[in-house]
Amino acid sequence: MKVHRYQIKIEPNNKRVLFKPFIIFSEERKYKIIKRILNLTETEVNRELSMVIAEFEKRHHRGYLFFLNRFEQMKKYVSTDEPLSEERKVLIGAYFTQEFSLESTAIFNPSMIWHPNQSNLPAGKKRFIISLRATGEGHVSSIVFRSGIIDEQSNIKMDEPSQFVEMPEIKMLNDNFYEAHFNPEDDISERAIFPQMPSESNGIEDARFVEFKNDDGESTYFATYCAYDGHNISTQLLQTKDFLNFKIGKMMGREIQNKGMALFPHKIDGKYVMLSRQDNENIFIMFSDDVYKWESKQLLMEPEYPWEFFQIGNCGSPVETEKGWLCLSHGVGAARKYVIGAFLLDKDDPTKLIGRLKKPLLEANELEREGYVPHVVYSCGGVINGRDFVFPYAMSDYASSFASVDLNELLDELTKR
Repeated sequence: MKVHRYQIKIEPNNKRVLFKPFIIFSEERKYKIIKRILNLTETEVNRELSMVIAEFEKRHHRGYLFFLNRFEQMKKYVSTDEPLSEERKVLIGAYFTQEFSLESTAIFNPSMIWHPNQSNLPAGKKRFIISLRATGEGHVSSIVFRSGIIDEQSNIKMDEPSQFVEMPEIKMLNDNFYEAHFNPEDDISERAIFPQMPSESNGIEDARFVEFKNDDGESTYFATYCAYDGHNISTQLLQTKDFLNFKIGKMMGREIQNKGMALFPHKIDGKYVMLSRQDNENIFIMFSDDVYKWESKQLLMEPEYPWEFFQIGNCGSPVETEKGWLCLSHGVGAARKYVIGAFLLDKDDPTKLIGRLKKPLLEANELEREGYVPHVVYSCGGVINGRDFVFPYAMSDYASSFASVDLNELLDELTKR
């Protein structure tokens, strides 16, 4: 099979920064810092704030408002009953804010889905979204987005990303769930889902997006992702209908373990279905009545070929075809080399494996093997576009690109006996 690589490279950009809280754990220091600001005269406050605004206003859409909201989070440490001017409140908020270059280290492990808005496009063209794992200071990861247009011949034109990055408004529902709401005026490339809960404090990794068809025919976009708190990993689920408003929460159950879970795009026999890998080595399949709770699993695939002897796992949600469920996989072989493979599951009974590639579908070439983690290609899911299967992929955990393969050729290879 011939795999087409696109001359597109999505690379880290350390100029894309967001504002986030500057966390100081010492209660005593919080009081001390605010007391110093309270001791400034109003003239000094205005002068200091003017310098801060002048330095940062062109780097952020709503920096002034972020500072003011940050003050509201810190006002309990203000040790005075005297009314404060808005300028002093904003200056206090600025001292407890920091810039974070969220993709300064890497932008990788992409997932591709069709954009919910397909309006105002020429005939034969479709709009898509890719999510990516952005990694910055301290190896903290978040989810960012890019968009583009693909035509009938699978030519891709990426939209130019904005220079701005914005945090959503967060509403904590309980210890396990929260909502994230973005400003509808912000471009999709400006939206970043940044860690919020303790379970994800050190990163949100490898979102696998899928357009899920509900029983009523409506679509919900789900994504499983790995949350990391610096010591433990857990699988969490986000859902959205518009990529503006997200509900995010922990998944539960005995079999919510390890990494790499990927949801099927609709129920089968009334059950949610998901691929998983609880043992760091094999691919399993799971069924549940509750998309958030998974109690049992069954073995689906074990490593079989040398390029996957170390471990296998899924590379995104299964894609439905006439011949079965098309799934990308990753295999790890000698010298920790990661490659992308593929397998096919029975359409009506996805516990049945129809076929798998004997050789990798994609492996790093000489231009792709150097990066943050050498000799790795990895994807979190692709789409069918006409006669092509198109999937984005990461190159050595540093940057991302796209590849495509003729769908019929791939299916023929997977159904060979």
